[in-house]
Parts: sequence; C-alpha cells; structure tokens
Amino acid sequence: MEQRISLVTLAVLDLERSGEFYAGLGWQRAAIDAPGVIFFQCGGVIVGLYLRAELLRDLGIADDGSAFGGITIAHNTRSREEVDTIIAEVERLGGEVVKPGHEVFWGGYVGFFRDPDGHVWEVAFNPGFRITADGAALLPD
Repeated sequence: MEQRISLVTLAVLDLERSGEFYAGLGWQRAAIDAPGVIFFQCGGVIVGLYLRAELLRDLGIADDGSAFGGITIAHNTRSREEVDTIIAEVERLGGEVVKPGHEVFWGGYVGFFRDPDGHVWEVAFNPGFRITADGAALLPD
C-alpha cells in the first residue's frame, strides 16, 4: 500500500446544508456529476460529503453511535486488483476486514477495513479519479 490518503469522507446528516457550509468557507465544489455526494478538491486530497445513513449502509455498520465516528479515510488505487491485494495484507496484519472488495453502483471497486484502533479505511479503485505519479488523487475537470 503506497503511503497516501486520497479521500476523506465526512458523514453528514443534511448534504445540502453541509455543502453550503463548506462553500461559505470559500471551498469550491467540484463539477463532477456524482448524485448524493459533494466533492471538494483540496490540494492532492479529495474531501467528500456523503449522507451518514448511506455511508453506514455501504459499510454494513449499524448506527448505534459507538461503532462509527462519522469519517472514513480512503486510499485510492490504480487498479481493482490492488484493492484486493491491500485488503488481504490488512487481514494478514490483523486488521478487521469490514467489507471485502466488491463492485459498487458508481462503477468502481471498493473494500473497507478497520485499523487496530477502529479507524475505518476505504480502499477504492475509482475509474473517474486520476492518481498522479506522486500519489495525488485528482477529480475530473
């Protein structure tokens, strides 16, 4: 696994309210057409806003307030195969595989794991994101 963070997803209760909040801070919404999510390009890292209920459904985690802090960290890969390789390595190292690699509705391939302290990571291949040679994740123009 290359040492980088590609995407930080914040679980929000009201997508438009949260989008307006960040826009009020001067952040520019990305022009990418992604229903149900708002993206911001922040240097070489992407910040996404996603409805909490949808993110919990994607993770397969019940929302009792103790199992999920409302944020995921993503490591985007250059291929689908790399997702499975990383998830296997995480399991070998004793991490908890929350959800193995699988195809998702938006055309990508993702898996989720928890590190030893319970932080949730997404390992994703997104054919719409470009990963530069130095590891920056870039949204399409």
